[in-house]
Amino acid sequence: MRPRVAFAGNPRSGAGRGRRAAEVVLPVLAATADVEDVTGPDAAVSAAKLRAAVEGGVDAVVVSGGDGMVNVAVNAVAGTGTPLGIVAAGTGNDVARELGLPLTVPDAAAAVVRALAGGSRRTVDAARCRDDDGGVRWFAGVLGAGFDAVVNERANGWTWPRGRARYTLAVARELPVFRERHYVLDLDGQVVRARAMLVAIANGPAYGGGMRISPASLFDDGLLDVVVAGPISRLELLRIFPKVFSGRHVDHPRVSLYRAACVRVDSPGIVGYADGERFGPLPLTCEAVPGALTLLA
Repeated sequence: MRPRVAFAGNPRSGAGRGRRAAEVVLPVLAATADVEDVTGPDAAVSAAKLRAAVEGGVDAVVVSGGDGMVNVAVNAVAGTGTPLGIVAAGTGNDVARELGLPLTVPDAAAAVVRALAGGSRRTVDAARCRDDDGGVRWFAGVLGAGFDAVVNERANGWTWPRGRARYTLAVARELPVFRERHYVLDLDGQVVRARAMLVAIANGPAYGGGMRISPASLFDDGLLDVVVAGPISRLELLRIFPKVFSGRHVDHPRVSLYRAACVRVDSPGIVGYADGERFGPLPLTCEAVPGALTLLA
């Protein structure tokens, strides 16, 4: 009996790469599965359709796009046992890269089909994130709650330029005016108060297109890693920033690392971003949920 698969793509990801990816992936999937394309006109519609497909009992969900599209799928399948296939077709593809998944569309599509047909599965953790109003969102990679999140917030308000250039410009605009913030962190009941420029809560090692903000993070250890940078000057932040791509920033004396299964982060005026998506104003409480994701891998 052929498996039932719900597919969703992001036609706007990767400067058109997402649209081209769907044209490759759909025929490959259709050769071995009954595929329903539930791609919506925007992420919210795709998310609702994926959730409905999972509730309707599909055998797997497959998405093509970047980390934002992966986040849409994670919020549909986390905790359900429905396996997720990822075809990396975005700009950053941090989740796929750090999970060791193929980063070319034909290879990724072929790998998903092989796993679907052969029953190959891998379970990893996901982070369940709650706000104080009871709202719940999941993420697979990293939640930024400092300078990185403020840059994201600024960049998301612009329509030009596109791609990474928009975030580079947002960094240049935000850095001269950004000030360190006061944070209260609750780490499995241990309260830490800190002045910091950047706070990141990591289930996986990287975000932002290859920035290894938490290089020691593992997707399957049942814990979240918390990176706190500060207090440091804006000039010092600019000096150590390039080291983030190699992970060597963690050796800086002003960078502190923590590990916990449950992390609550609070700081006035900060909006949290996870997997590149806007999660909402702090405070947020993030909990590692072991084995919450089943991957076609």
